[in-house]
Amino acid sequence: MTLTQKIYAVNNVQLQVTTAGAANQPLLLFLHGFPEIGLSWRQQLLFFAEQGFYAVAPDQRGYNRSSKPQKVKAYTLTHLTADIAALIRQLTTGQVYLVGHDWGGAVAWAMAQHYPELIHKLIILNMPHPVVLHEHLKNSGRQRLRSWYVGFFQVPFLPEWLCRAFHFKILESSVVQTAWPHTFSRQTLALYKKAWQQPGALRSMINWYRAYKYDPLTGKDKINVPTLLIWGKQDKFLSAAMAQPSIDQCRDGRLEFLDKATHWLHHEQPDVVNNLILDFIKTESPA
Repeated sequence: MTLTQKIYAVNNVQLQVTTAGAANQPLLLFLHGFPEIGLSWRQQLLFFAEQGFYAVAPDQRGYNRSSKPQKVKAYTLTHLTADIAALIRQLTTGQVYLVGHDWGGAVAWAMAQHYPELIHKLIILNMPHPVVLHEHLKNSGRQRLRSWYVGFFQVPFLPEWLCRAFHFKILESSVVQTAWPHTFSRQTLALYKKAWQQPGALRSMINWYRAYKYDPLTGKDKINVPTLLIWGKQDKFLSAAMAQPSIDQCRDGRLEFLDKATHWLHHEQPDVVNNLILDFIKTESPA
């Protein structure tokens, strides 16, 4: 099974998209988080293509070779979800299985709120429901401490400079040192650094955080799409205390904890994650 890449024009931007499998098969769409790219899902793309799915992972706006609008407000969830909705409509006339991790999970939650007609089932990896995240950032000093970088990224210019310094040493360490040893190969890190080197990429990636304050808090209604939340309990960034309240926001939700996995669970335990997703997809939801 091989991976292919193609550029799609959606919502006034261009997205580079990595795919595996046949386009006439059920569509499984993967959304990456910070500071990763579509190819971060390589182990999932190949596995699900072998299982008979059309597995697709875009580089979201601001990342790698996808378009990088300059204005901060171009990275609000309104724009991010409109990108993915437009991409889905180009790829299929039906519904998709949508998977999101980290910021990709935030986009996936928002898709389930605003475009539920496009989604057959929702799978989230280590990202709380937006209402739950908002409450914990407001009321939990421990979560605010874990999320210190969100405030730092609001500062102009300095975050980009620090992330770029010493050949992306700080940005690389933020990934490597919060995962289990040997999770990220030299080849993977080289691929990430190549993406971070793209003109305007660091600014655009960080603008996702800067745009957060412009997103109105929505999602007070229950999520109607059947939802699986997989959570690595050793996450250094996001407290596992947010997992169950997030599933409580879903009418048909299932929570799976991975006790030894970190924030980077799909890299550390790809077989476990892949099979949990496959089982969830194949299980009939209650009427």
